[in-house]
Amino acid sequence: MRIAIVTDAWHPQVNGVVRTLQTTVNALRAGGHELDVLTPDQFASVPCPGYPEIRLALGAGRAVASRLRGFAPDAIHVATEGPLGWAARGYCLRGGKPFSTSFHTRFPEYVAMRTGMPAKWIWPVMRRFHGRSDSIMVATETLARELADQGLTRTHRWSRGVDLELFSPGNPPLPEMLGLPGPVQLYVGRVAVEKNIEAFLNSDTPGSKVVIGDGPARAALALAFPDALFLGARHGQALASAYATADVLVFPSRTDTFGLVMVEALASGTPVAAYPVPGPLDILADKGRALPVGAMDDDIGAATMRALTMDRGACAAEGRRYDWGRCTQQFLAGLRVDASAIGEFDVPQELCRQLEPS
Repeated sequence: MRIAIVTDAWHPQVNGVVRTLQTTVNALRAGGHELDVLTPDQFASVPCPGYPEIRLALGAGRAVASRLRGFAPDAIHVATEGPLGWAARGYCLRGGKPFSTSFHTRFPEYVAMRTGMPAKWIWPVMRRFHGRSDSIMVATETLARELADQGLTRTHRWSRGVDLELFSPGNPPLPEMLGLPGPVQLYVGRVAVEKNIEAFLNSDTPGSKVVIGDGPARAALALAFPDALFLGARHGQALASAYATADVLVFPSRTDTFGLVMVEALASGTPVAAYPVPGPLDILADKGRALPVGAMDDDIGAATMRALTMDRGACAAEGRRYDWGRCTQQFLAGLRVDASAIGEFDVPQELCRQLEPS
């Protein structure tokens, strides 16, 4: 199948959306599909205010249309609501072509946190963007219900996976985290205001707090919390070792739609502490498990202390449930093409490795 994927999120950005898209692209190509991936680095662009590593394409409407016409895809997936996403959406609507979109980020809540603007002012834009999509891919059933409340009902489940060869309990410890007073509490992700990292760093818990990731809030947070260890971005084996070294992953975000780092931590045998909000509720809530794998509480410190009592073997077993091959099949099924033309394929884990920017 010839598949065009249009995304404003791509490397050098480091986040769950980029890792998800890059891994899916890898898996699709390994399965024999032909892809054209349209990303900001292929067009004239400017840095996003406040996020210089995020590039915003300028005046790309005609170039996007030309690329899509030339590639003649069987299916078009518009992954993000940025300039490239709007350009691809416009091309599809003008030509009467079916397309799918994905809802990766609670953008209204994100804008509200950064600007103070009410989230309800942003939802009409989201409804306009996704309302004409033939299939809106969402990571969880909770998010599907939220979108239905906003009038967006044509949703399709597209879950997330883990590189189970990379993320496992058997990884060696990360040297920078050795010898830290325990329990070692880890945050992984963008260091930005919408991630609510300050709640984690302010929590009254014993031990050490480690932050892995980079972003516009890093310098201010490092200055405000000198006792925390800020290690910057880590990838591949170093990231896997960090998860395995930590006693608990603390996920303080209230705006993520899924939280890929949570399942990476679980696959590494590390329990998760979070707020009881969508994302954590979908991953950590009791689903008839013999043993819990995380804790949720409106007091993130209390959740952290409970999570420390979880069985690491149960966490690793839960993490192994998240398989990229199955997730890629879900993505294929959500494209607006003839479902009978989609064949089953197995993708070895090593071919699903998250692509890191060179």
